[in-house]
Amino acid sequence: MASTEPGSLIEENVREYYGKTLTTCADLRTNVCKTTCNKHPSHIDEALKLVHEDVSSRYFGCGSVFPDCLTGASVLDLGCGSGRDSYTLSKLVGESGCVTGVDMTDEMLQVANRYVSWHTEKYGYSKPNVRFLKGYIENLENAGVQPNSYDIIVSNCVVNLTADKKFVFKEAFRALKVGGELYFSDMYCDQEVPLHLSRNQLLWGEGLGGALYWKNMVEMVRECGFSCPRLVNASNVKIKDEEIQKMLGSAHYVSATYRLFKLPRDRVKECVAVYNGKIEGSQKLFSMDHLTNFVAGEAREVDCELATILRLSRFRKYFQFSPSTGLMHEPDPFKYVNRPPTGSCC
Repeated sequence: MASTEPGSLIEENVREYYGKTLTTCADLRTNVCKTTCNKHPSHIDEALKLVHEDVSSRYFGCGSVFPDCLTGASVLDLGCGSGRDSYTLSKLVGESGCVTGVDMTDEMLQVANRYVSWHTEKYGYSKPNVRFLKGYIENLENAGVQPNSYDIIVSNCVVNLTADKKFVFKEAFRALKVGGELYFSDMYCDQEVPLHLSRNQLLWGEGLGGALYWKNMVEMVRECGFSCPRLVNASNVKIKDEEIQKMLGSAHYVSATYRLFKLPRDRVKECVAVYNGKIEGSQKLFSMDHLTNFVAGEAREVDCELATILRLSRFRKYFQFSPSTGLMHEPDPFKYVNRPPTGSCC
């Protein structure tokens, strides 16, 4: 499923766990690597239903990695496993787009490659728009991934399985085009994972032993050059296995999806952005993150970083821009009184 440095003990453990110990998602000891209920737009639900059952049954993921505006995009799927997300993305990017999956586990790649022609015919494409490479996500160059070559990189519950997570983010940054996005779901802990837990083979395979303390992730991706992480959604992880819960003690875990962008050092100025309402599945409301929503037709002030993201990324054709008014918070009293009350003024 994921990868670590060649020859490492962690790599061998993960390869064994996802290549031989787990044959389907039902073999997992916890519900960590099983995606919780996600509300998808109808076009994403339809694409998910088209994926071959043999591929879907070997899916291990903790979130949804299908961002907006995928048509015609080039997408890289890190730790693609049997290919469930890759094939869904293959449908969403359309015949003009392309998807590359990278994984280190032979058994998973055998399943993924088995159904390339099947999905090509199912989608009505004249030729495949998806391919699978064997390699380590900490060393994408050796897998044949060129720099500045992808619009979007996705990863689903994979970073926690790697030994050197900073190399994963560095390689993702290298492979993205300027304005490109890393959109990924992963497991996070509310504290540094104790050494005795991080060395436990079962906990690592289940995505818990190698989970990052979320604050360390924020610092790490900024050091690699990415924009500030934007939280899309998060959900609590419930550990149903009593033995594992006892081992974890006070450690609490969440599954979270973040989006990061590769931006130039020079930022554009803050501005007013108006969403045109033409993104499929988000015609009325487009959410950049859990705090930043754009209502179609309404003007919104955006800061320098967000202005740079919108102007340089694939989202630029869905917005109109004008100079900032200098008012980052609109003082419209009518919008305020229509919100649920938060207290008394008297």
